[in-house]
Amino acid sequence: MGRMGLTLVAGPANAGKVALLLERYLAALDRRPVLIVPNRSDVERVERDLLGRDPCLLGGWIGTFDDLFETLAGDGLSVLPDSQRALLLRRTVAAAQLNGLGASARFGGFAEALADAIRDLESGLVDPGDHDGRLADLHGAYRGELERRGIRDRDLLRRHAAERLAGELAAWDGRPVFAYGFEDLTAAQWRLLEALAGRTDLAVSIPYEPGRPAFAALERTANALAALATDHVTMGPAYAEVAQPALVHLERTLFADAPPPSPPPLEGAVRWLEGAGRRGTAELVGEEILALLRAGTAPEQVLVVCPGLERWRGPLETAFGTLGIPYALEARLRLGQTALGHAFLALLRYAWIERTRGGLFAFLRSPYSGLARAHADFLEGRLRGRAVRAERVEAEAVELRGGPFPLLEGLRSAPSTLAGARELAAAMARAAHGLGGAQPGPRTVADLRAYEAIAQLLDELEEWGEDASPEEILHALERARLRLDSIGEPGRVQVVELDRSRTRLAEVVFVLGLEGGSLPRRGSPSPFLDDEQRRRLGLVRPDPVARDRYLLYTACTRTTRRLTLVREAAGDDGSPRDASPFWDETRALFDPEDVARWTARRRLSALTRPLEAAPTERERLRAVAALASSDPDEATSIALA
Repeated sequence: MGRMGLTLVAGPANAGKVALLLERYLAALDRRPVLIVPNRSDVERVERDLLGRDPCLLGGWIGTFDDLFETLAGDGLSVLPDSQRALLLRRTVAAAQLNGLGASARFGGFAEALADAIRDLESGLVDPGDHDGRLADLHGAYRGELERRGIRDRDLLRRHAAERLAGELAAWDGRPVFAYGFEDLTAAQWRLLEALAGRTDLAVSIPYEPGRPAFAALERTANALAALATDHVTMGPAYAEVAQPALVHLERTLFADAPPPSPPPLEGAVRWLEGAGRRGTAELVGEEILALLRAGTAPEQVLVVCPGLERWRGPLETAFGTLGIPYALEARLRLGQTALGHAFLALLRYAWIERTRGGLFAFLRSPYSGLARAHADFLEGRLRGRAVRAERVEAEAVELRGGPFPLLEGLRSAPSTLAGARELAAAMARAAHGLGGAQPGPRTVADLRAYEAIAQLLDELEEWGEDASPEEILHALERARLRLDSIGEPGRVQVVELDRSRTRLAEVVFVLGLEGGSLPRRGSPSPFLDDEQRRRLGLVRPDPVARDRYLLYTACTRTTRRLTLVREAAGDDGSPRDASPFWDETRALFDPEDVARWTARRRLSALTRPLEAAPTERERLRAVAALASSDPDEATSIALA
């Protein structure tokens, strides 16, 4: 980077764009450079990469855009945590004159949808006075509450930081900046980059080739960056240096209008799997992965990509757990999706909101209640047999066991709702893991992460300085998210969402969800901001189909050895499911006979595997049991042997 200004580095996937940026970053260490990466989970991975290139890094800074915004804000104003922001929005909605929307506003989803709409507006640097209607009124009321309290949320911090950098010479000290992994920038990020381009050497990498349909979603961003750039570096295809010919062919021709007429042979580099039912499909993927691990592939060199982990998490956890596959999921899960969180929220809802037998026993049957599972099952069985009404469930259960439930009594006798919730979470963790220290294992890690998330959120609500109602506390806890696993740990298969796969690399990649309705994903329009309003306010988003087309292209290029594309050919009820058009696009790139040769299918009726193909001891036992129905003598001989 020889002169001040923006250098744009563009090219297809695996062209070496990020490697070039990292080399330039290392060359500028004496100037304390800044490297901006897409996600916080990428920071450690990039640090390891840089240490592999230069074992002694003295200087430099690596973080996300948000990390940089926080550094630049520099005025000491506190930033509203997400829990307090949600609480403030709920109260803003409750105090507003909604003229007919009051019934909808009673539900938690109303405040969530409003929060998303205001986040979109603030990300686009749109003020309440720039639009009209009820959304403008709610936006203005929320902004007014922030100003009255002398605080700001993260969106306003980003705006303030970008404006400070653009308007104050002392806001930046000339350090060079490098950024990669961004395809769609918010208005605040754009303003930040424009200001940096006028202050220092700035290099931005973007995956883009003009005219290719796979990159159509990035065209607007690429053109805007090109107009701002003073220097352009265009990198040509280099995937052939590391990948199999079939993978290279797919990268060069995916979504092209007219692929070349002579594709290379697949030779197993690209494969297709068709399963029946979500769990059956997950088991099919798990068996393929188990075979790879047994053949010597390191677990961390296997990447599983899903359109959404909300849908695939349960089946994958069941399949991988049954097969003994070590894995890590990179996802932010709701608290209620963890075992501790589910039992915790069930008891809070029972004690504070609605007394139901299901809510009480969702807690009592868990390992966090302090009761033996058999004892809880006995109580529920007796109550069901007596047809006890919901309002009498607790009294009858207390009478049957001869005493109250200690954790429930402690929750009710606490000096405040926050104190009661905090003590309940600690008592549940002690009940499950004892006082002598928790034993290491996945369940322990999940419980500790859930407990930390609960404690942090309750601390944030206490720092709010105002009493929160039980409904508000429960609403905040139900929407709290936590991360269970760290991606990139040695010895674990990586499971990521489609949106987060673009910064990963692995020897083997599985892409799930290539059935109709999953990919391309259906858009979720905002009830507050329709497309016409977005266009009028300049909040243009990429076409969702074009966006998923690009993300699939990226996921397919994360591998150097084998790519496996996976779809559900039938639902859990046996009804056939159409293939995604993306599935058909990938298969059309190769010879049909070759594609058929490398396509594996399993019907919904295939409940067991052939004995010689059973991947685990459990599956071998099932295969022998199935054989006994048709050939009992042979099954008996195998069992005796």
